[in-house]
Amino acid sequence: MTRAAAVFCMPEDGHFQRLRPLLDGLVRRGLAVHVFTHARYAGAVRRAGASFEDLFAGREMEAGADASLPVPCRYVTFAGEHGEGVVRDVARLAPALVVNDAFSVVGRLAAASLGVPLAQLVAGHALDPAATRAALVDDPRTRVSPRCREAASLLRERHGIPDASPFSYVPDPSPWLNLYGEPAEYLTEAERTALEPVAFFGSLPPAAELGARRRGEGLGTFGDGGPGLRVYASLGTVVWRYWRSVALAALGAVAEAVSTIPGARAVLSLGGAAVSAAEAAALARPGVTVEGYVDQWSILHEADVFVTHHGLSSTHEAIWHRVPMLSYPMFWDQPALAARCRELGLALPLVGSPREPLAPGRVGEALGALAGRAETTRARLEEARAWELRTVERREAVLDRVASLG
Repeated sequence: MTRAAAVFCMPEDGHFQRLRPLLDGLVRRGLAVHVFTHARYAGAVRRAGASFEDLFAGREMEAGADASLPVPCRYVTFAGEHGEGVVRDVARLAPALVVNDAFSVVGRLAAASLGVPLAQLVAGHALDPAATRAALVDDPRTRVSPRCREAASLLRERHGIPDASPFSYVPDPSPWLNLYGEPAEYLTEAERTALEPVAFFGSLPPAAELGARRRGEGLGTFGDGGPGLRVYASLGTVVWRYWRSVALAALGAVAEAVSTIPGARAVLSLGGAAVSAAEAAALARPGVTVEGYVDQWSILHEADVFVTHHGLSSTHEAIWHRVPMLSYPMFWDQPALAARCRELGLALPLVGSPREPLAPGRVGEALGALAGRAETTRARLEEARAWELRTVERREAVLDRVASLG
């Protein structure tokens, strides 16, 4: 009988992208892989050879003006309200193991309820779970709905999760296996020990895709404007939920700075955010293109500099493409990852603290500083890219380890 694996991912695009190499690898190992996630990922799930299971069909997720914030608190609500039904659906598959994106509280509930091993995909760079949960209590974004509080109570009292809270989407490490989305060099020894048992999987796409596009062959939007400096700026997708005006102002500073540099061009990505035509037009400058969404993997083939918030996938995609970074971190693990990249010589800071107002002059100074240390930065990027390559090459052994859990 074919062994089954149940895989869980909430509707977070970056998290799903980091799961794709796992789906591919487990399918190649002959497991019947069932992916419980949102319908927008159905096509990618099926292309990987896995079975799509609509986690949200007939199951409401908390939404509306009074819904909990940060948004992942709603995943706790979902687990408390729908956990029993989800567990029944998973039980019918008789999985040998659960592979879980960390935000999927309901996936951890399923693994615990069925008594099967849990391989957990770690969310973020070097997060201390207890400290992160404590900080969320006083985070100015935080608004916990009565539904979420009741769901956490149900998880504690009915489902045997004694420490369940509205912030349980930041989990403690799995006692079975934790899959970390960076090369080992990005953790200190203490950080690594706290994650044991840990395997380093990285956050890049499946290996077969890494060489699929070359410079000038992708969907980049710099055009054919000559050899001038090419700056790509993106602050990701999640930041637009909470700090829209901050993101617009920071991108505006980048646009203004690039427009003053002869021959320079910039592409500003809005990360799919619902930005009005007037707001987008306000960012436009000579040599500056504003896009609602870009193929980031492709445009990084074209970029000379990446202005980034330091999301996990964005950071390591830039390193793979050998693109130096200017750091504008917003929240979560981003300040710590920006600091680590600065220590490694891969990035320079634009601001001293998250979401600090950014002036065009500061962007220009940072671009000049990067140009002045280009040779050193190239060498550090080559070294860091080698770590990425080694991590990808070792994925097959990690996949064997995951498959052997069940």
